[in-house]
Amino acid sequence: MGERRLSDLGLTPQTGRDLLITDLALDSRKVMPGTLFAALPGTRVHGGEFIQYALRMGAAAVLTDRKGAEIAAEELAESDAALVVVENVAETLARTAALFFGAQPETMVAVTGTNGKTSVASFTRQIWEALGREAVNIGTTGVEGAFAAPNLHTTPEAVTLHHVLAEMAEANVTHAAMEASSHGLDQSRMHGVRLAAAAFTNLTQDHLDYHGTMEAYFAAKLRLFTELLPDDGVAVVNLDDDYGVRVAEICADRGVEVIGVAQYADAALKITGRRIDETGQDVLFRWQGAGHQVRLDLIGAFQAMNVLTAAGLVIAAGEDPGRVFEVLPQMRGVRGRMQLAATRNHGAPIYVDYSHTPDSLEVALKALRPHVMGRLIVVFGAGGDRDAGKRPMMGKAAAENADIAIVTDDNPRSEDPATIRLAVMSGCPEATEVGDRAEAILRGVDMLEPGDALLIAGKGHETGQQVGDVVYPFDDVEQASVAVAALEGAI
Repeated sequence: MGERRLSDLGLTPQTGRDLLITDLALDSRKVMPGTLFAALPGTRVHGGEFIQYALRMGAAAVLTDRKGAEIAAEELAESDAALVVVENVAETLARTAALFFGAQPETMVAVTGTNGKTSVASFTRQIWEALGREAVNIGTTGVEGAFAAPNLHTTPEAVTLHHVLAEMAEANVTHAAMEASSHGLDQSRMHGVRLAAAAFTNLTQDHLDYHGTMEAYFAAKLRLFTELLPDDGVAVVNLDDDYGVRVAEICADRGVEVIGVAQYADAALKITGRRIDETGQDVLFRWQGAGHQVRLDLIGAFQAMNVLTAAGLVIAAGEDPGRVFEVLPQMRGVRGRMQLAATRNHGAPIYVDYSHTPDSLEVALKALRPHVMGRLIVVFGAGGDRDAGKRPMMGKAAAENADIAIVTDDNPRSEDPATIRLAVMSGCPEATEVGDRAEAILRGVDMLEPGDALLIAGKGHETGQQVGDVVYPFDDVEQASVAVAALEGAI
């Protein structure tokens, strides 16, 4: 990593000289002599307010926009630091970080969409591992595979991301699958990542508290395919989704190769049949017209789409299709994604799933239904400080697709939990309301009779529950096991 001149990083100082940079920082408290400090516009305060502190810490150069330069004009005028003024600081910083840290895993792919990102990224990594590659996936569940980075989640800011990618390459990681969140794409965190392929799963209502409209949400997702995926890259797209069709058309107009994945539409990777049982599914599919059959020990029809999307990414990144299909039976479920958490003594299973949007809750319940002979029970809630419009829609999804619904708290954050539950209950007035999540899970487990199944939805892999500014330890998987042990007399 070492040192780089500003000119080597594609940066031209407006004032000051072309000097050597020894590090990059977004936080003025982490600045040391020789550091390039990036001052980005923020939602509450402009990073330009912190330029004065970065200069006191010995920043060699400052990267910002016109407003940032204006905010710190006096301090900059009195400093020897180089000043680089650009229009889009976030995008420039990401590309600068890519050049500064240099190396990345040789084969990089990314997946975006409302649902399925974590599963697709994990299955992609699992396929590569089965083929003998040193691989990782990066996303909501952290970094999994051939490299450890315990504090890295979702789409990290650009300096951290490119630093870690360089460390992965140095550790001989050759393949990496990333989740591309709408926030990360909107904030240009992934620019400079050299992608071989990118996938689109679907788009349903979520994050409107940030994006405002579905079109703005879609526009953020689309940047993966219009700005980050190169012309010689490959797009792997769910053609059963209306937004996916738009993605495919836009990619085709660019001349980018598209591999379609579908259950209903015509596609290169198309599911043609499925037989479901208590432990998984046998799936028939076609690849470019030729038939294949695979056993997946995964619960939920949607998981077949996730696996085939991952297969499409691996094929797009250069692997032999035949070898890819041979290893698909080795796929294992992702933590917190339709995860079997516990089983009652009479055989009734309890699943934990991250489904926290109306569509993902509906999909999860519909996916479980064919595996369940008796009643389908769901425990769920909605998070605070997030898109409030989806709350009654989640209630409606539960009312229409479960036999019994229990509405409880998710992560209320700064909002009143009772107010959130009331909004959810408006979509499922016949549901039972139990504010305490542990009690709600216990009640759901207690209701189970032979042939029934329980879905605990919303938090998935999370190990904490945020109430106000405090995150209390809480793990749905662990709580399900505790509830079963208590009811079966094991504790």
